Amino acid sequence: MKKTGTAFFVDFPRILDDLKRPHLIDAERPYEIVKTVTLGEMDYGNFCTDMLADRQFIEDCYDLCSTGPVWKCLFVHRRGKNDGVLIVPRDGCYVKYAAYIPQKESL
Repeated sequence: MKKTGTAFFVDFPRILDDLKRPHLIDAERPYEIVKTVTLGEMDYGNFCTDMLADRQFIEDCYDLCSTGPVWKCLFVHRRGKNDGVLIVPRDGCYVKYAAYIPQKESL
């Protein structure tokens, strides 16, 4: 079963903290997780400190994602943790839109 919900997406975030900002509930968009990507601690830390870098795991799953009435996203998280980042890629290999999903709401 695919996870769905609503989340606040940010355009071209650079770091994880760019996603953790106050927002109106009306600014949230519906999403569906089409694939979960689990990264090791070092890889996840690297991803969260430079989301605009090209990533092979994003390129591998690019065709699964899209925007529309319900955004089709990748859920990227660190092994052993439940919080993570929803992403919609651009040009095949880097993050165009992203949203942080706190532990209490995630998978």
